Amino acid sequence: MKYGYTIVYVSSVVETLEFYRDAFGFEIRFIHESKKYGELDTGSTVLAFADHEMGEMNLNGKYLKSDMQNRPFGIELAFITEDIEAAFAQAIAKGAIAIKDPELKPWGQTVAYVRAIEGSLIELCTPVAS
Repeated sequence: MKYGYTIVYVSSVVETLEFYRDAFGFEIRFIHESKKYGELDTGSTVLAFADHEMGEMNLNGKYLKSDMQNRPFGIELAFITEDIEAAFAQAIAKGAIAIKDPELKPWGQTVAYVRAIEGSLIELCTPVAS
């Protein structure tokens, strides 16, 4: 077994890809001609987005759409960076909602949380010291 990718269902694949590019610096790797599916270049594991119509088709309506009026789901996407202050500021400047300012954890890692425009909870963190 190998972890292949994460797909987040969203209202607008193109807007979401552009937000992640602008807020976090990921390049857009692929957008299907239908604009209903796209991927970011995030390294060895793919972060992809599909529209809610595809989610309905794939899952027969058996999933909960993210709603910015509600709390985020109990799952987070974690992005590792050396400069957490700059990453946090850029994400906020590009439309992310601050959840928790950067904080030094007892194990030496600095962690911050934002909410992306489609509702995902994003952890911004420094590498864990070995």
